[in-house]
Amino acid sequence: MEIRHYVQADEEKIVDLWNRTCTFDAIDVRKFRRQAILDENFNTDLSWVAVDEEKVIGFIYGTKRKFPYLERGLEPERGWVNVLFVDEKYQCCGIGAELLTNCENALKEVGCTNITLGAYSPNYFFPGVDFENYPSAIRFFEKRGYASQEKHYSMGKNLHGYRIPGDTLQKQREAEKKGYQFVKFDYKYTLELLEFLRIEFGGGWKRNALIAMQNETAEDVILLVLNKEGNICGFCMRAIDGNPMRFGPIGVAESERNAGIGGILLELQCYEMCKKGIYRMYFVTTDEPGRRYYERHGLQTFRTFVSYKKEL
Repeated sequence: MEIRHYVQADEEKIVDLWNRTCTFDAIDVRKFRRQAILDENFNTDLSWVAVDEEKVIGFIYGTKRKFPYLERGLEPERGWVNVLFVDEKYQCCGIGAELLTNCENALKEVGCTNITLGAYSPNYFFPGVDFENYPSAIRFFEKRGYASQEKHYSMGKNLHGYRIPGDTLQKQREAEKKGYQFVKFDYKYTLELLEFLRIEFGGGWKRNALIAMQNETAEDVILLVLNKEGNICGFCMRAIDGNPMRFGPIGVAESERNAGIGGILLELQCYEMCKKGIYRMYFVTTDEPGRRYYERHGLQTFRTFVSYKKEL
């Protein structure tokens, strides 16, 4: 058995092993390539493969930014372990520990003082560690000094036969009497929307909308709320990764957050999805207050992740 750096010829073997070990998160080669190999920060010096007689039996993929990410910049002290898995037949033999040690040492050598599991923006595979489906991963990382942080929730809702609730329609009528307008995106709002998102929510939200505009899908996936002055004060989109069922992000200007327009916007987006024949909506991550909010709108949690971090 040897442990060496990743080479391109490993690609399909790694994806095959991924699907046999990370059984709740199956991927194909295109997804792996898009989110790992073609990420601008991918570095073979931070990626290792365990091989036994040409058989791939383990893999770890780490990241440190080489290029700044929006307002976060380079985050020079931060590193990530994006994914780590070992063939079931070879587990409990020290292979995972050796892969992790190699990655941690390499991240430390390039200046990282802390490591986050998953949660690498924008191309994360996992927003944390799924303790229900991968309990052995929790034990493995906690034994090696990783400390749990906050929980994140993946939630979704069945949209078959969806109808906007009557109380939401009443709230919409009341909001419209106060001067609010609920509209689909039009390119006349381009610059205003991008600036609104940058100021209210940061560069990541702006980036999502910008990509939709560049791909000419914005009119199909973005809804807006205008205040009585005709200015954007609310935003909701879907399909940020190309999956039509993926909901969000959704947000309302801080100055308007007591007006109840966020819930109206959420239900309107669900209705637009249903009309298009999209009968399931979901998002990958929200926090505890977000979970309670979405539950009031009929969403259910289908996965729970825990953030983990280690100081080097």
